[in-house]
Amino acid sequence: MSLPPGFIDELRTRLSLSQVVGRKVMWDSRKSNQGKGDMWAPCPFHQEKSASFHVDDRKGFYYCFGCQAKGDAISFVRETENVGFMEAIEILAGEAGMEVPKRDPQAQEKADERTELAAVMEQAVQFFRLQLLTGGAADARGYLERRGLDDAALQRFEVGFAPDAWQGLWDHLSGKGISGEQILAAGLGKPSSKGGKPYDTFRNRIMFPIRDARGRCTAFGGRAMDPNDNAKYLNSPETILFDKGRSLYNHGPAREAAGKGAPLIVAEGYMDVIALAQGGFGACVAPLGTAITENQLHLLWRISDEPLIALDGDTAGLRAAQRLIDLALPLLEAGKSLRFALMPEGKDPDDLIRSDGREAVQAVLDKAMPMVQLLWDKEIEGKNFDSPERKAALDKILREKIMLIRDPSIRSHYGQAIKDMRWQLFRAGNTGGGARKTPWKKGEWRKDVPAKAMAGTKASLLAGAGEDTQRQMREAVILASLICTPDVVSEFEGQLEEMQLSTGEHGALRDLILSHAHAGAETLREKIIAARGADNLEKLLSAGHVAITPCIRRPGDSEMAMMTVSEELAKLEAEQGLSAEVREAAEDLGGLADESVTWRLGQAAQARNLAMRSEHEDKAEYDTGPNGARINREERSAFDELLAKLNVTKEP
Repeated sequence: MSLPPGFIDELRTRLSLSQVVGRKVMWDSRKSNQGKGDMWAPCPFHQEKSASFHVDDRKGFYYCFGCQAKGDAISFVRETENVGFMEAIEILAGEAGMEVPKRDPQAQEKADERTELAAVMEQAVQFFRLQLLTGGAADARGYLERRGLDDAALQRFEVGFAPDAWQGLWDHLSGKGISGEQILAAGLGKPSSKGGKPYDTFRNRIMFPIRDARGRCTAFGGRAMDPNDNAKYLNSPETILFDKGRSLYNHGPAREAAGKGAPLIVAEGYMDVIALAQGGFGACVAPLGTAITENQLHLLWRISDEPLIALDGDTAGLRAAQRLIDLALPLLEAGKSLRFALMPEGKDPDDLIRSDGREAVQAVLDKAMPMVQLLWDKEIEGKNFDSPERKAALDKILREKIMLIRDPSIRSHYGQAIKDMRWQLFRAGNTGGGARKTPWKKGEWRKDVPAKAMAGTKASLLAGAGEDTQRQMREAVILASLICTPDVVSEFEGQLEEMQLSTGEHGALRDLILSHAHAGAETLREKIIAARGADNLEKLLSAGHVAITPCIRRPGDSEMAMMTVSEELAKLEAEQGLSAEVREAAEDLGGLADESVTWRLGQAAQARNLAMRSEHEDKAEYDTGPNGARINREERSAFDELLAKLNVTKEP
């Protein structure tokens, strides 16, 4: 069976040889370099213990230095699965998510046509290159010289010129015996809508040949010399040779340079690629003037695991970055990502390298940020997060973005990275519109001398902890409750971030809880032990006032933990509010006091008492009934009075 032209190339593009081979071998981690696609393992074709089987993931070939077995993904499946060629194709196509085309009796005819059209395109390349040397191309040569293209660059990228004539290329190719149908099929000419002679697609333009990964010219890009032309840049129409969404400018040379260790740079246009290549950045490509497509993204990842996206430093460049992020998020795999290098505002790579040199471009590339950082920066830039609603809106947007990621492991890591950045933003008190002011601070005005402690109380917690004992005890209960039941941490995240903790140890525990609660109780404990030590954790959980807390005795009880933490936070807030009022009242008493001072103190004390009421809710006195049940004495008295009014005689 003959397959359609390009099917096997597309199949190889979509598959990673190391993934295909990885099902049959155990990679040698010491010799392998996954980042460069350089993988080693014991050979699956003969018995050995040393890692002599080499896979070059970039080139798509394997070779064994022991038994000399060699081939590509298709031959590997054929040998290891003992199947024929078409069966191997079907296996690999299933893995790549491609459907094997049905039998096409005209496949060979189409392949022959592609070969003939590729030859026509080469004739066009030579014609355009010769035209650049003529008198009619003087302005074009002057433009290229002003843009910094020397003779070496013109030769390397085969830059040419399409004359300002309706049938210049058409007549040239026709004179070479090439039919009009082939010229039209190659996208080099267009039929006249007025019934006249077909005309050239490109006229009065600087021409850039576009070659596929195998080096065949499949299309052209033309830059208009007439400033009034409707299209500044024009690409060939799509043909059986050219699919714009599956092509990259400078694909073959960039792949070769990347295979030698050069970072892959993705620029926006032909001139950017040429300027970067002249500056020594050999592995650079461009997506032909359109937004990067899914197929182009897979092509990039076949060349490099982490391409550098070099974008213009303007609004359009940032919008392009955001579109690319939205495209890439669902496609992310372990080890496959993007980094973004933002050029200075108003400059593209071509501008920067011509004005400031190679070092300036390298400095920008060195500062390239990971995709998660650009995603975060885009959502917080110029925004103010001074209210819970605005923070919630930020969380919602980022959550929706992260949920686009299909790989659960990568999704988890993105969530943690976003959480860390969110923590840094709000932990520092930044709301986007200025620093958050701390509502209160502990006063220093009161200098009471404590009474002399009795011998029996000197060793007690209350005696040994100082003035902030109650506050420290409440903080300890909150922290211990969250450590035992980390599922509820998200409900109190905002309050925890803003807590002014009394000790550095409590502050460190709070930070660890916020950073690792999502991983579960066991992992959270491991992180705390690693950072603060097992003794400190045990000391916290075994303290008397902590150990008697119900949610500590029943770890994992979310409802009980929610109640405990909510109550303790409310009490802390009330006590802090009262302390702040007392401090301000003391300051006011130094001046002209009035009734408002007394009123404010009364209100603060009342709020504090309401918050503390839950401590005394179960302090009622009880009697024991005949059946042994406890009866609230106050409620029983009220019930007796009601019965007396109804003249009901009670049983003795």
